[in-house]
Amino acid sequence: MAVLFSALRRIRQRYQQLSKGRFKLRFFKSFIPLFFVGVSLSVVLAANAASSSNVSSTTYSGKSGNLIAQQNNIELNLVSFSVTKAAHDKIIPKFVEKWKKERNQNVTFKQSYGASSAQALGVVEGGLEADVVHLSLAPDIQKIERAGLIQPGWEKEFSNNSIVSKSVAAIVTRQGNPKGIKTWTDLTKNGVSVITPNPITSGSARWNFLALWNAAIKAGGDESKALEFVTNVFKNVPILPESAREATDTFFKGGKGDALITYENEVLLKAVSGEKPPYVVPDVNFSIDNPVAIVDKNVDKHGTREVAQAFIQYLYTREAQQIFAQTGYRPIDSSVAQAKEFVDKYPQVKIATANDYGGWATIGQKFFSDNAIFAKILRTVNTAKKG
Repeated sequence: MAVLFSALRRIRQRYQQLSKGRFKLRFFKSFIPLFFVGVSLSVVLAANAASSSNVSSTTYSGKSGNLIAQQNNIELNLVSFSVTKAAHDKIIPKFVEKWKKERNQNVTFKQSYGASSAQALGVVEGGLEADVVHLSLAPDIQKIERAGLIQPGWEKEFSNNSIVSKSVAAIVTRQGNPKGIKTWTDLTKNGVSVITPNPITSGSARWNFLALWNAAIKAGGDESKALEFVTNVFKNVPILPESAREATDTFFKGGKGDALITYENEVLLKAVSGEKPPYVVPDVNFSIDNPVAIVDKNVDKHGTREVAQAFIQYLYTREAQQIFAQTGYRPIDSSVAQAKEFVDKYPQVKIATANDYGGWATIGQKFFSDNAIFAKILRTVNTAKKG
């Protein structure tokens, strides 16, 4: 506008100079209206251009991160832990079809699967720009929250405290179960070799540890008895692989150990692929809860919040929960859980939860921090082996 007023001032000065001559005056009077028409058109065009610029640069507004209605193709980044792939590979096409039918938008998924703790680290460091994370345990999502990528309160954003899949602990044995392993207590017997990952480096190992601890407590023991029991199990652990995948490979491919502590869903997934390892699900068990969350910073950056929310909500539907149940996860939908095929597939067990032991903050501090209970167990075991 300052440039325009400056130009008008120069024109007025020139007009005064030209007004001394009648011919020049007539010429200038005929020129002035044309000039202002041009200026007016320029201003209108500039305003329209500015307006168009504002629209095209705003594909989503504020924190909501909603996609503009005209966008036909959407990419959603899903980061999850390894064994969910079989379920997501079946769930995702159904969600894509549903979204296309309802919104007439094409959703493609960029997927990444791996060890839960490593996946969380990848999101924190920016190598994995997840819109949605579905991880093995809450502390892995809490790592992303502490990094400022997920807003506090994510646990309450979706149903069931944002737990969308669950399993329990299982004990895999060798064919024929030559050591007669049927209960947690059998893992303390002399001559039994147990494979389980390291709870310091593996999230799944923490579930295994809690299942053992809970079994001792539920058997009527106090914490000193539980400490003794779990210590005796770890005396039978020859090595501590860093991850659940490494522990599984050590048992199945490496041929080490008489028993492997793992997830029930891992065993059932092997059955789906044709393998049928013998296993037992102890009657006293622990609920292995797998949470899901929106990565707020990334959905706002990508403009994918709406479709991310819709996808997570779809994971809770009966259709999706049936797929989870078919691929080894205990359904959280009661109507699915009551179906005969799943009643037969998933034996009833007495389960405890992380909340029964104070939640993950308390569990981490009490059991897995420096000089906590697991560190004491390791020192006792190492001393016994040296002796």
